[in-house]
Amino acid sequence: MLLFRDRAALALLLVHPGGPFWAKKDLGAWTIPKGEPDPGEELRRCALREMGEELGPGAPDLDPSDLIELGSIRQKSGKLVHAWAAEAEFDPAALASNSFELEWPPRSGSRQEFPEVDRAAWFDLDEARRKILPAQAELIDRLLDALDT
Repeated sequence: MLLFRDRAALALLLVHPGGPFWAKKDLGAWTIPKGEPDPGEELRRCALREMGEELGPGAPDLDPSDLIELGSIRQKSGKLVHAWAAEAEFDPAALASNSFELEWPPRSGSRQEFPEVDRAAWFDLDEARRKILPAQAELIDRLLDALDT
C-alpha cells in the first residue's frame, strides 16, 4: 500500500524492514507496506490488512473502494507484489508493527523476536526514489501517472 499526502508537494510513506539483515541497509531498502494474502483473500483486503499489521493501530482506516490500483511488480527475490495507493495521514511515531521470530545469531539455537517494520517515514519524491527497493520504484511512476489522469 503506497500512502501519499499533499498532492501539491507529494510525500510518500515508506517503511523499513526490521530484523538483522536490514539493520544497516538504507538506500534501496525501504518498501511499501505489503504482505502475502491468506488463502482466498481478496487482494485489496490483503493490502489493507497488511498495512494495518505493519503500521499498527494508528494505520489509516481506508475503504477498499478508495484505493488506486497500481498493478503488480516482481521483486528481485521473485516475490510478486500487487500494489494500491491511497491518500491518507499516518504519524510515523505511532508505528507499532507486528513481529517475527528468527534464529539469531545464525546457527546459535537462540531465537529472537524482531519487528516486521522498524521505521516508517514520509519522503518527498526524490528521496523516496533513493530509499525504495529498486523494483518498487516503478510504483511511484504509476502513482504519478494515476494522479495526472
